[in-house]
Order: sequence, then structure tokens, then C-alpha cells
Amino acid sequence: MPTVIETIAQWAANSPVFNARCRELAHHAITDTIGCMIAGRDDTATQAVRRAFIDSIMADDQAGSSLIGGGRALPAVAACLNATAAHALDYDDNFRPAISHPSAVLVPALLAVAQARSATGRQLVDAYLIGLEAQALVGEGVNPSHYTLGWHATSTVGVIGSACGVAWLMGLDEGGIARAMSLATSMAAGPKGQFGTLAKPLHAGLAARNAVEAAQLAGTEMSGRLDILECPQGFMELYGGTGALGWGALREGRRLPNAPHSIESEGVLPKRHPCCGSTHLVVDAVLALKAQHVFTAQEVVAVETRVGIANARNLAYPEPNDEMQARFSMPYCVALALAQPRLSLADFTPAAIRRPELRALLPLVSMHHYSVEQEATCSTPLPHWVGIQLRDGRLLEAERRHARGSLSDPFDEQDRQGKFADCCLAFPPSRCNKLYWNLSQLDEMGDLKWLYAAFRSLRPRSELGERA
Repeated sequence: MPTVIETIAQWAANSPVFNARCRELAHHAITDTIGCMIAGRDDTATQAVRRAFIDSIMADDQAGSSLIGGGRALPAVAACLNATAAHALDYDDNFRPAISHPSAVLVPALLAVAQARSATGRQLVDAYLIGLEAQALVGEGVNPSHYTLGWHATSTVGVIGSACGVAWLMGLDEGGIARAMSLATSMAAGPKGQFGTLAKPLHAGLAARNAVEAAQLAGTEMSGRLDILECPQGFMELYGGTGALGWGALREGRRLPNAPHSIESEGVLPKRHPCCGSTHLVVDAVLALKAQHVFTAQEVVAVETRVGIANARNLAYPEPNDEMQARFSMPYCVALALAQPRLSLADFTPAAIRRPELRALLPLVSMHHYSVEQEATCSTPLPHWVGIQLRDGRLLEAERRHARGSLSDPFDEQDRQGKFADCCLAFPPSRCNKLYWNLSQLDEMGDLKWLYAAFRSLRPRSELGERA
């Protein structure tokens, strides 16, 4: 019987045909990720990676893959820097099958290789859908306990699945794709204990770099075990935990090749708010309660929230000291939702987190989580709940199972374009709109030179006079 990796590699190597809906959703995800890359280009984490690899960065007119913010580098270095930028502001998409941020790893890795190979837009979309499904298939086997153990699946699952997409884009055959995934398994790492630090976006950067290098190594004679996901001392045994679901459905032929693609059945979830997704159900609920009951932050006496165990562990900073911690702070994100109509990138800066009116709200917000027993007896994710006590005695309550941006509550075109514009303040509106339109037409683009030129045209905000 073929191994898990061999099964995925065989499917990928046969160049599956994706329907129009899958391709449309892939366009949306790639566009959203490029917006996040642009917004995160000048973040401290991104600039630290640039400084670390400064000796490897070449001028714009030299050979190499384009870096967001200018310059070129070898594909692996470009993938690292651009993926760090994509994940730097925690504004990039979520993906339930892998419990990860899939596109922040996958898109930069693919773009770095696509430029080196002069790939078309259609090939980029195909590679994205192959790599995304590979992430889903790997993630389904080891989750949910892989994630609840403390592994950052963006990095661990992301590198293995992304290596599949990168290897396909490089033109490797079935054996080469399988070797790339095996080698990437040896590079899988990243603890969630780093959440709220600069290391978290670096996890995406390292995963993208490793995906590229695993595929490059697979193109030589380098190889590893093709049963490394399921064998003794392999990925499942070391990383899966007691609640891992395993790959029974895949091994029995119920996942490939005829099941719907995960982007269609589960969806890739773009973020409405530029902060940890563990806050989003509660933030959406608070905003909805405000719209329904029309109250101000000054009328609030207390806010109680209840989330999942893993979500509570992700949100480790009740009184954040910097913008990174603020993205992983339920009190800060709820305070923003109470004080204003929406959350934006401008709310996660050193100056913003010190606003007195927001700091005054932090002690009012408490967070609780479900018990192990409650989660164990429920086959679907439990809703997140919020209760808001007002000075006039009213207790306003709401719960949500699905965040804005999910298949159950999807973005519309105005949402997508508005978020992209928020990310692309570096461009004049006309140029931002042109880039957005071009990305919507990826399947028709014979080359991607216009996109790489846009990356290189960006410079640090300090040079542009843009608001940091």
C-alpha cells in the first residue's frame, strides 16, 4: 500500500484539474496574502530578516527572486523574508484542516520559485491549490492534538504541504515531490510558546524557506523515508499526540482524488481583524452587540468571554506591553471593539497600545475557557461566547461559531477590496486598484513580471513618509 506521502505525491504529480470555484477562491487567497506581505514589509520582524541576510541580497537589476521592499535574493532567502512579512501583522488567512495560516508560507515560497522558473499565473494558482490540499491532508492526520500540544502548525504542517506545491511548480515528478515532502518533515518545527514575539512570523519565514530548500534538495539524490509521516519515530508518533485522527480516510481513498478540494469544502478564511484569530469570534460578537443595542465603551462595567482551551492558551497577554503582544490579547482586542467601529492595522502600533482610554478598559475584560470534558464530548468546535454588563443593569450576550470571512459568513467583494486597500497604503489608490485587478486575473497572466516589479518598487515607510 502506498504511504501517505506517496499517495499525496501521486495525486499532485498527475496535475489535478481544479474547477472554476476553486480557482476563484485561490485568487482571493493569493491576493489577500500579497496584501499582507505589502502591509508587513516594514515590520520589525521583516526588517530583522532583511538585516540578517543583507550579504545575500542583490540589487534590483540583478538575477534572483524579488523581495518585498526591494532587492533580490536566492529563492530560499526571498521566501523567508516575504513569508515573514506575510505573517508579521497576523492579518493573514486561517485554515481549519491544518489549523494554520497556510497562505503566508505557501504563497511566498511559490512566488520565489515561480520567478526563477518564469511561471505563469495559471501555474501559480495550480501550485497553490496543490500545496494547500497537501497541507490539509497532512494536518488532518495529526490534528487536533498536534495543535493543542503546542505546535505551530503554520510552520510544522505548512512546510510539508508547501514543499509539495513548490516541488510541483519546479517540475519534479512523483518521486521528487515525495522526496521533497519527506525532507520537509525533517525541517518541521515551531512552538506556540513563541506567540506574541517576533519569532512567530519568523516561523512562517523559516517554513517557506525550508519548503523551497526541501524541493531543491529533492531535485538531487537527497532522499528520506517515504513513510516518515506514519512510521515509528515519525511525524505522527512524535508530533501527533493522543487525539490525532490519522490518515484512514486518505488511505482508504475517501480523500483523493474525487473528494471536493478543501478550499471549497472548508474554505480558507481571510481575516477581518489584524490580530490572532482566537479573538475573532468574540470581537465579531462584540461589534454585533454594539450595532444591535447601541451603547458606548463608557457604559460598560464588565466583559466576560469564553473560548476554546487552545484559543485561551494562544491569548497569553492580558496587559500587552507591545504591539506583538496586543495581537494576542483578548482584553486589548475587546477594548478596541468596544471603543470604535472596527479594528485596523493602525490599532497595533507602539503608540496605539498606550492609548489611555483603551488601557482603562483592559481590567474589565475576563477570559475563561471550556473544560476538557466539554470539548471532548463535542464533535464540532464549541461557540465562543461574550457577556457585556452595562451600567444600566443590562447584560448583553452573544455567541458565534463562525468568524467573518468563513464559508458560513464570507467576505464580499467590498470586504476583500477594502482590506487590500488597507494593506496597500504605500501605493496611490489607482495603482492599488490596478494591482488588485491584475491579481484577480492571475489565470490569464502569461507572466508575473508586473507583480515582482511591484514588490521591488516598495521602500520602507520612513522613506515614503507613510504613517507607521
